Amino acid sequence: MSDGNSGGSGAGGPRTREKELRLALVCYGGISLAVYMHGITKEAWHLAHASCAVGDGAEPPAGVAGVYAKLLRLSQEQGLRLRVLVDIVSGASAGALNGVFLAQAIATGQSLDPLTELWLKSADVEALIAPDAAPASRLSKLWATPLAWAAAGRVDAADDDPALAEVRAKLSHFIRSRWFEPPFDGDTMTGLVLDALAAMAAGERGPRLLPPDQPLDLFVTATDFTGHPERLTLHSPSEVVETEHRLVLSFADAGVPAVEDGLAHPAELAFAARATSSFPGAFPPFRVGEMDRVLAAREMPWPGRGRFLRRVLPRHSAAGAAEGAVLIDGSVLANAPFGPAVAALRERPARREVDRRFVYVDPSPGMKFRLTRAGEGPGFFQVILGALSELPRQQPIRDELEALAARSDRVGRAQRTLAALRPGVEAAVERLFGRTLFLNRPTPARLAAWRARAHAGARAEAGIGYAAYAHIKLEGVRDAVLDQMRRAGGDQAAGRWNRTCERLDAALDARGVGPGAADQDARVVAFLRAFDLAYRVRRLRLLARRVAEMEEHGPSDGVTSAREAVYASLSHYLEVRRAAAHPTLRRGVRGGEEGEALLERLAASLDLSGLDAATDARLASGFATLPREDRRSLLLTYLGFPYFDAATLPLLGGEVLDEFDPVKVDRIAPDDAVAIRAGGAEATLKGIQFNGFGAFFSRAWRENDYLWGRLHGADRLIDVVVSALGPSDRMPPGRVARLKREAFHAILDEEEPRLAAVPELFRALRAELA
Repeated sequence: MSDGNSGGSGAGGPRTREKELRLALVCYGGISLAVYMHGITKEAWHLAHASCAVGDGAEPPAGVAGVYAKLLRLSQEQGLRLRVLVDIVSGASAGALNGVFLAQAIATGQSLDPLTELWLKSADVEALIAPDAAPASRLSKLWATPLAWAAAGRVDAADDDPALAEVRAKLSHFIRSRWFEPPFDGDTMTGLVLDALAAMAAGERGPRLLPPDQPLDLFVTATDFTGHPERLTLHSPSEVVETEHRLVLSFADAGVPAVEDGLAHPAELAFAARATSSFPGAFPPFRVGEMDRVLAAREMPWPGRGRFLRRVLPRHSAAGAAEGAVLIDGSVLANAPFGPAVAALRERPARREVDRRFVYVDPSPGMKFRLTRAGEGPGFFQVILGALSELPRQQPIRDELEALAARSDRVGRAQRTLAALRPGVEAAVERLFGRTLFLNRPTPARLAAWRARAHAGARAEAGIGYAAYAHIKLEGVRDAVLDQMRRAGGDQAAGRWNRTCERLDAALDARGVGPGAADQDARVVAFLRAFDLAYRVRRLRLLARRVAEMEEHGPSDGVTSAREAVYASLSHYLEVRRAAAHPTLRRGVRGGEEGEALLERLAASLDLSGLDAATDARLASGFATLPREDRRSLLLTYLGFPYFDAATLPLLGGEVLDEFDPVKVDRIAPDDAVAIRAGGAEATLKGIQFNGFGAFFSRAWRENDYLWGRLHGADRLIDVVVSALGPSDRMPPGRVARLKREAFHAILDEEEPRLAAVPELFRALRAELA
C-alpha cells in the first residue's frame, strides 16, 4: 500500500483534503460468540483491503469490499480523500482469538476467507471435546439425560427451529461427558489455531494492508493463574513485592516488508490465542508444554522459542520457571483491554491529518444487573460464581472511557488555549521581525536563523516564567532519554536496568543537565539540541493543525504542498522516537556500556541536527508555493511556536500537543446495528444461549451468528467511515442508506452458497431488506 502522498485527484482536477481514519480495534470476550466476532473482524479486513486498493489506484475489489471502495470514492468526490487503516488490535479471550487472525491478515496480506470454514466446522462441541472426556457410549450416564432435557427446555428458540434436534443431541452428549474436569481438549484447540494459520498462509495473499512505515500492534491478554512478582516503590518501606496476575502478550510489525511468518512465528501466535481463550472450566489451563507437545506431533520446529518465552514471561524465565507458568482466559481480569492500545498511540507516524478511533466490539452488551425482591439475597453458589467469573467479566469500561474522555478534554483545552494565544503571539512575532519578513522567500538558511531569533524573543518576553518552562522541558527531555534507553534495551532484569540508570544519571549530571541546571548554560543548550525530540514534534504538530484549519476553507495546490512537507518532516521525527530505529543502542544498553558512551550513541542515532536541516529544506520548498497571506499565516505559526510552547507546556504538558486531535470511541454491538433488524442480540444471535456457549452446539447457529456478524460489522463500519467526513463532505441524503443496502446484499450474495444450513435466514433477510 502506498503512502498516498499525492494530493490531487488527477491532472487538472480539483484538489482534495487528505485524512487517515485510524482504527484501534478492541475485542471483548464472548465464548462461542467468537464466530459472530469473526464476521465483524472480516468486515474490518474487507474495509482495510478496499482502502488499500483505492489508495493505490488498483482495480476495485469485488463483493462488499467493492461497496466500501465506492464509499471512499464518493468521499473523495465530496472533497476528502480518506484512508482507513486498522493499525492497533487488542483483545481478550474469544475477541483476542479473532484479533490474532485479523492482525496476521493485515500484516501479511493474507485472506481471512480460509478461516471462515474452519470456524464453522471446528467451533463445535463434538470437535472440541477431549477424547477421554466423551461418553463411552450412548448409554453412558443415562441418569444425566434428564439434566440435558432440562437444559434443552431453556433454549430461547422457535419450536420449528430445524437446529433444535442437533442442539438437543449434542447437549445430551456434552452433559454426559466427563465432569469435574474441563471437557474440551487443549491440544485440539492449539492444533485448530495452527491449522487456521496454516490455511491462511496457504490461501490467497495480497499486499500488506498498511503503508510501508505504518506499525501494526497486537495485544492479547491472559491471566497468570499462579502470578508473578512485581516490585513497587514506596516511602516506607522503600520497596514491596506484590503478586501480579494480569499478562499482556504483545506483537508488533514495524512496517517493513512482510516476512514469511508475518507478525510472528505461528507457534507464538497460537501460544497467545490458546492462552487467552482458556475459558475456566471449559478448557484446561495452558502451559508451554502443551505447545511443545503439539508442535512435536506435527514435527514443526520453533526456532525462537527461548527468546519468545523470555519476552512474554520475563519473571518466570528469570526464575527458570517458564515451563511451569499456568495461563488462563484473558477476560478473567481484563475483558476490555484498552490500556495497551492507548499506550500504542505514542509511536504512530504521521503523514496527514488523523482521525483516531477506538472501536470496541462487544457481542453481548447491555445492563446485566440483578434485581431481587425485598429481603431476598443471592444464593450461596450464585455469590461464588459471580465473584469468581461473571462480575469481573461484566465490569463496564467506564474507567477506560473516562480516561480517554479526560485525555480528549486536555487536547480540547490545549486547542482552545492555543486559539486564545494566537493573536498575541502573532503580534509579538511581527514586532520581532516586521511585516516585511513575510514577503521574503523562505530558504533553509533563513528558516534556521529565524527560528533562533524567535526563540530568543520568546525567552525575553516570557520573563521569569521562562525559568519554569525551561526546567519542565529539561526534565522532560531527561525522562525521554531514559525512556528511550529502556525501550531500546527491551525486557531485562530490574537490577541490570537500575545499574544502567545509575550510569546514565551520572553521565547526565556530568553534562551539566542535572536538577537545577541553568537554562542558558551552553551545555544545556547543546543537550537540548541533541536530544529534545519532543519539542520538534510539538512544533510540527502545531503547524499541521494550522494547515488543517486552512484546508477546511478549501484545499489548494500551495496548501497541499505545505501539508505534505509538514507531515513528511513529522514522520521522520516520529520514526526516530521508535525503539526499533536504534538497533545499535540496544546492544549498548544490554552490554553494560558507560552512560556517556550510551548518550553519544543515542545522539548519533537520533541525528536531530540532520533531521532539522532536512526539515528546513522541505518546509522552505513547501512554503514557497503558497500565496502570500497563506505563507504569512504558516510562518507566524511556525516562528511563534516558542511563544506558544513557553505558555502552554507548564500548564498543559507536552502530551496535549503530541496527539493534537481528541480520540473518539465507537462501539460495534448487536444493539447498535439496527439498519436491518432491531432488538439486539436477542433478536439476531443464537450463541447467547447457554451463557454464551450456544453456537458450539449447532453449525446452523454458528452460520447464523457469523452472517449477522458480517451484517452488523458492515452496518457500523459504514457509520464510522461516514462520521469521519467533515461538515462540508457529508453524503447526500439517502446515499448512506443505499450504500448499506448494497453492502448487505453483497454479503448475502457472497455467503449464501457457503451457509447451507440457514436458508430460511437468507429468505427472511432478503425480505426485510426489500
